[in-house]
Amino acid sequence: MVCSQSHHIYICSYFLAPSLNLTFLTFIDRLLIGSPKMDRRLHAAVLVGNVPTFLELVRENVEILEQTTLRSMNTVMHLASKFGHLELVTELIKLRPEMVSAENEKMETPLHDACRRGHVEIVKLLVDADSWALSKLNSENESVLFVACEAGKFDVVKQLLDYTWLLTLEEDGLTTSLHVASSGGHLDIAKDLLEVRPDFAQRRDGHGCSPLHLACSKGHLDITRELLKLDPDLSASQDNEGRTPLHWAAIKGKVNILDEILSTSLQSAEMVTKLGETALHVAVKNNQYDAIKYLVDSLNVTNLVNIPDIDGNTILHLATASKLTTMVIFLLKNTSVAVNALNRRGFTPLDVAESDVSNSGALLLIPTLQEAGGKNSSQLPPESPEIQRIVASERVNKYNISEHSWWSKKNHDPPSNLQRQRRHSRREKQHELHNEGLRNARNTITVVAVLIAAVTFAAGINPPGGIYQDGSLVGKAIMGRTTPFKVFMVCNNLALFLSLCIVIVLVSVIPFRRKPLMKLLFLTHKVMWASISFMAAAYMAGTWVITRHVQGTRWMLVCLVSIGGGCLLSLAVGLGVMLARHWLRKWEWKKEKLQKDTPKSSVSRVEDELRAIRKKRESSNSDLESSEREGIHPY
Repeated sequence: MVCSQSHHIYICSYFLAPSLNLTFLTFIDRLLIGSPKMDRRLHAAVLVGNVPTFLELVRENVEILEQTTLRSMNTVMHLASKFGHLELVTELIKLRPEMVSAENEKMETPLHDACRRGHVEIVKLLVDADSWALSKLNSENESVLFVACEAGKFDVVKQLLDYTWLLTLEEDGLTTSLHVASSGGHLDIAKDLLEVRPDFAQRRDGHGCSPLHLACSKGHLDITRELLKLDPDLSASQDNEGRTPLHWAAIKGKVNILDEILSTSLQSAEMVTKLGETALHVAVKNNQYDAIKYLVDSLNVTNLVNIPDIDGNTILHLATASKLTTMVIFLLKNTSVAVNALNRRGFTPLDVAESDVSNSGALLLIPTLQEAGGKNSSQLPPESPEIQRIVASERVNKYNISEHSWWSKKNHDPPSNLQRQRRHSRREKQHELHNEGLRNARNTITVVAVLIAAVTFAAGINPPGGIYQDGSLVGKAIMGRTTPFKVFMVCNNLALFLSLCIVIVLVSVIPFRRKPLMKLLFLTHKVMWASISFMAAAYMAGTWVITRHVQGTRWMLVCLVSIGGGCLLSLAVGLGVMLARHWLRKWEWKKEKLQKDTPKSSVSRVEDELRAIRKKRESSNSDLESSEREGIHPY
């Protein structure tokens, strides 16, 4: 804190009193805790351009000019050039002209700092003192012209372009001055660079991007026009991922750039990336609604909207997967997008929406797609246009796959597997719904067990018949000696502690496989039934305690026991019958599966091993698959 305050005292003192006595400055300097390599008095004088104090310090100790700042290793010349102190730079050149080529930690000379800050007069002064400083590159291989273009200092660039050989320093690099000028939107600089080196417009940086790519991604319309005016074919240039300038404009949602490129070349709208994506695909992926609306309104997108990417996804698949409700509605109403197109996994857009029913956005999309005629893949007939289209595309891809080395081979399934793929996708959805149902059942059992525990606990603290309020028996149950009360207490306690056991087990055990989860649910479900039964018995016993001495209520109690017990017994019998039928279906399903897996004739050892491997790979769910027609199963 002392150091910071003292440093501010230094700067203020130089502004307010340039001829301040050095003795006072020395006194302040002693108050500072720690000091950098550069004397603080010298540092403060250079920061504010106090030439008289600077010269006085130099007369005291000329070696002070060799000092640099602690971290950046900047010399006095670097600081004076950076902050634009022309008079101080002039004095430094007189004292130490070799400092013009001095380098700091980033290997930058004072000329780099002057160009970056746009100090034209200092640039002239430094170049006149040592023209070789123009050829020095920093640690990033950036020349003084490069940093001036990046900072948008037009006056400095104009002066440096008198030394046209500076651009030859960028011939071995990837990123040129035109790249950074185009990215920064510096139109005047870009024009001057194109006049000197028009070939820089075709140069690619490390990502394969041309200056046009960068201008389009940043939305610089004027520079885009200049580059397209120079060479309209630049609109078809692709970066390392196959993206054209139109793709980048769509990714960033730059509608004015889209209009400029399409007015120059409509063919660029049909170009795809290495992932098979059109400009529509990347616009949907990045949720650029305005770009999609412009492309749909300006182009004939009848064919474009149904072009699949490498995974077979149309733009409707992508919009549905991202839960873009507004975009989905727009595409369905304003384009001829195929609502039942199948991707490589055999999913329609409706399948994609239903794969994440826990999301509220997906729930909104499902009725929208269904109203537009959307169907699940399992509902499409084999002769439907969607099925024929994917089969035809599979045949074409089978012969053209060698022409596109970037195409992922794992995404190509033979057409003969289409039906199996559809069945597999349907099975995946059913398994997901079944697993979700099991998790919901687990949560429900936990909630019910907690409720039973709360009810039975309250009944145990406040027993039927009440407790004595005074006398020697205060706090004891009034009906504690009666048989119905004893039955009540036994059943109530059993219900309480059984429900607590259920809660403890369910919150302590986290099964991550289906079979252990089913066993856990089966066990806790049966215990819950016992707990509910004991709670019902406790209720009947408690009712009997408080009404058994009332005249005319005996028949009511008999009816209560009959109705309550009968309902529970009927429900238990009905669920038991359902469970027995389910077990029978499982047994028959397993028997049929075993017969299918058993070969009718003798096979070789290799075929047996292949069948065993296939059996391991195909996971089955006997509860789900044996009850597929019913849609439910007890446990």
